[in-house]
Amino acid sequence: MPLQVFFVSLVVLDPLVIVLVGLVRRDGIWLAGAVMVLDVCGNWWGNWHWFHDDPSKLLVLVPLTLFGMFVLLSVVPLHRAVAETAGRSEMSLPSA
Repeated sequence: MPLQVFFVSLVVLDPLVIVLVGLVRRDGIWLAGAVMVLDVCGNWWGNWHWFHDDPSKLLVLVPLTLFGMFVLLSVVPLHRAVAETAGRSEMSLPSA
């Protein structure tokens, strides 16, 4: 049941992440990393029974796991880049 609730909640979380990252919000970057970790863990947990039945079926999870690793490895550098950009744009604003 909790796994089903999580996957249904992705209907809201995924578009929220897209909007926040599209608006170049730092909290969107962290949310993307958190959602990706939960998504990968949920998929592995939900499909773990395949390991006992037919381990080769777990190969289906390889692309998702690799994409999850890419997202996680990108979170910190992307957050730093956005923070630096935000700091520079605030400094260059003319004072009223």
